[in-house]
Amino acid sequence: MAKKKVTSASSKAATKAAKKAKAATKTERKEKKKTSGKSKGSEFDDDQNLEAILENIRREWEESHAVTEELVEGPPSRRANATLTACPSGEYLWYIGGEFFSPDGKAYFYNDVFRYSPEKNEWRKFVSPTCPGPRSAHAVVASPTGGGKLFLFGGEFSSLYQNTFHHYRDFWCFDIATRSWDRIDTKERPSARSGHRMALWKHYIVMFGGFYDPGIVTRYLNDLWVFDTHEYRWKQIEFKDPNERRPSPRSGFSFLPTPDGIVLHGGYCKEYTKGKRPVGVMLDDTWFLRLTIAPPPEVASSGKTKFDPLVAKWERRKRPSTAYAPALRSGATMALWAAKSMGIQFGGVTDDDPDEETLNSTFWNDLNGYQLIGPGRWVSMLLKTSKSKRNKQKKRTLEDNEDNDTGTATATGADLDADDPLLSLPMARYNAMLAVLRNTLYIYGGIFERGSREYTLDDFHFIALDKMDRYVCLKKSEVDIPLEEDDESSGSEGEDDSDDSDDSDDDDDDDDDNNNNNNRDATLYGEGQKLELEKTDMSVVEEEITAAVREVCLVLPTLDLANSPKISLRDQATAFMGVTKDSKRSEEDILSTPLPGETLATFYARSREYWAQKARESSDNRGKLLRRDGFSLAEEHYATYKPILEEVEKILSEAGLDEEEMKRAAAAGQGGIGRTAIEG
Repeated sequence: MAKKKVTSASSKAATKAAKKAKAATKTERKEKKKTSGKSKGSEFDDDQNLEAILENIRREWEESHAVTEELVEGPPSRRANATLTACPSGEYLWYIGGEFFSPDGKAYFYNDVFRYSPEKNEWRKFVSPTCPGPRSAHAVVASPTGGGKLFLFGGEFSSLYQNTFHHYRDFWCFDIATRSWDRIDTKERPSARSGHRMALWKHYIVMFGGFYDPGIVTRYLNDLWVFDTHEYRWKQIEFKDPNERRPSPRSGFSFLPTPDGIVLHGGYCKEYTKGKRPVGVMLDDTWFLRLTIAPPPEVASSGKTKFDPLVAKWERRKRPSTAYAPALRSGATMALWAAKSMGIQFGGVTDDDPDEETLNSTFWNDLNGYQLIGPGRWVSMLLKTSKSKRNKQKKRTLEDNEDNDTGTATATGADLDADDPLLSLPMARYNAMLAVLRNTLYIYGGIFERGSREYTLDDFHFIALDKMDRYVCLKKSEVDIPLEEDDESSGSEGEDDSDDSDDSDDDDDDDDDNNNNNNRDATLYGEGQKLELEKTDMSVVEEEITAAVREVCLVLPTLDLANSPKISLRDQATAFMGVTKDSKRSEEDILSTPLPGETLATFYARSREYWAQKARESSDNRGKLLRRDGFSLAEEHYATYKPILEEVEKILSEAGLDEEEMKRAAAAGQGGIGRTAIEG
């Protein structure tokens, strides 16, 4: 019996231990369940946070790409070196950027985007927080992919008073469907530049040339770059053979695509020779960039270099000596007429610079076509007249001949035919903005010069290329351009001049004077007609006083002002007036010497390159800092001459020369006016 009790006690202990183990297991399960529930909640919270982050990113992107659309009155404000591009996915024109230099010397740059609808004859402006900076002389090319896109590269910008200057090297894409901009950043890309050109060939954007101005010497480029719109990467096309012929460095040329490659024509550059002034060069050569896509190799390359199927080769296009070609010029714009595989060229300017003292300019408003396919051929695109108008002209000619036979007076101004298509021609200009939409050519703005004045135009025209009957003016120019170069009442750009702009007034008043150091002749060419600008001579008294001022200007560099403080200003000025003209005066003397009636601003403007070179000889600075050093040197030099110049002005005033005449005479003694290079 005692043995059974022991067994019973042992059994109870085992049962109790089993209950405890079961309870522990249950507790452990509860803890695991509780922990598992918390983990699931944490994962749910993380999902919620991720969705919030993505929502914030989406909202920020939409805010930065929000586009405001505005219906505006007429074309954009007058400006130059903007881009006018035919829409690749609709009947529109896109207008981007540009620059304007006001009469008071201020520079304005723009980054707005306009769209023109020919069907409605309306302009709309699009503004987005994310967009390229203000610029001019950039390049834009259109692509039809993805609903239509505009690709923009480079350009230039300066501060309000042109103390700082910047070239861009950024690359942007404008989505036509959403009207929004996106910047494309790649590790490899072209250098900063302006005045370059781009063309689309298949899915490649091809870019060539341009210029870069660090502040001393303008550097022209002839490198070739390709952007693959499929892979979104830039690549420079290298030519292994250094002797292989290719276009020289240039800017402001024409660059139009064909099925087999791209045609390049013309352009502008400067030649720099040590010890001599830079010389502008107008180019009229034509090149063909033959592009092919090579098949991939049968055996894959084991190297790290990726196979590039695009093959490029330059070919020089020769023109028969007897074939027609437009006159040599720069600043001519050419647009692609895709329907006829033809480039349409309008306007331009021809500068004849025989010596340092003479600049003769011819401005054009003729229209020429270049057949892109085959060997290439130029054609002159003249306006056509209807058969009825030709019969009227023939009848009028016969009547005039009969009147001449009988001695009767013939045609007067009233006989002009108001419907004559020649009267619809836009005025001559260079750097006009051109675009062809289907069979219609659109022409907006450009630049025209008269004497030393530069006028930015704002007129808007179109012509049906398949009819060539007449130009239609959609907006007349509001720029007031005087009929005569010596019109003293006219201000630059049609506004009142500041003191600085007055310094260069009436540079051509005495063009017929044999001793004139600033002979500038402007000529306009239309369709086979040459219209020379008439000039009026100064009075005999003004000519004599002007000659006296020029004699003073030629003598100033020969005096050592710093070492002759004991000589009175009146004596020094009197000595100037008695010294004869020095025909052997160097160019350095002309550039480095301020003239009577000349302000510091105009003195520095005409001698900027000289002072930049002087600053470079004694400074390691570059760009903006170097230009600042150059201006300091010019300012110091001007201050040295200022007292005696003021005394000379007093003497001339006592002799009967007023302030305006003195400024004109000073401008005439500068040794020539140089126009800003046409590089855009």
